[in-house]
Amino acid sequence: MDQIQWDDFARVQLCAGTIVDVQEFPEARQAAWKLTIDFGPEIGTRRSSAQITDLYDREALMGMQVMAVVNFPVKQIGPFMSECLVTGVAREDGAIVLVTPTEAVPDGARLC
Repeated sequence: MDQIQWDDFARVQLCAGTIVDVQEFPEARQAAWKLTIDFGPEIGTRRSSAQITDLYDREALMGMQVMAVVNFPVKQIGPFMSECLVTGVAREDGAIVLVTPTEAVPDGARLC
């Protein structure tokens, strides 16, 4: 395993945000949702595509707080521009479990 320096980790902005909109993404090669996430007034809202349809439906996602990297460059995924990377952990069956705070935190709060 490669070791990184503290400064490397400090450059990654992992922030909490609340999912405020969930849309279908029929153009995606693998089933995915288009998410709009509110990261508070300093960062604003960002959009992301997430292949999490195995475990999460629209209703479960609405209002959920998630952790996402907000300082990656924008990435085009088919016709969609992803503005952040929602984080998750793969189960043995390949389904992705979202990384979420266990208690409510302010939108935009940074992982520390």
